[in-house]
Amino acid sequence: MSTVTYHHVLGQAERLSPDDQLRLLEDLAANVRRRVMTGKRRSIMELEGLGQEIWQGIDAQEYVNQERDAWDGSSSSKEEP
Repeated sequence: MSTVTYHHVLGQAERLSPDDQLRLLEDLAANVRRRVMTGKRRSIMELEGLGQEIWQGIDAQEYVNQERDAWDGSSSSKEEP
């Protein structure tokens, strides 16, 4: 919907009585609710494997160690005195 159409519809709604505005809101909410409920439900599992190619050749533990070092300014590769 274009902005012009939206503002036109809004202007028409503003000319309704408060009772009719409330009824319009309830009808619109019911329509949106119905559209959302009939839409396909998504699963977090659809994201499984997404972006796995960026981790090819990266050692997970070494990556975590580097990130931790960056947080506290230390280096896990340093030897204890």
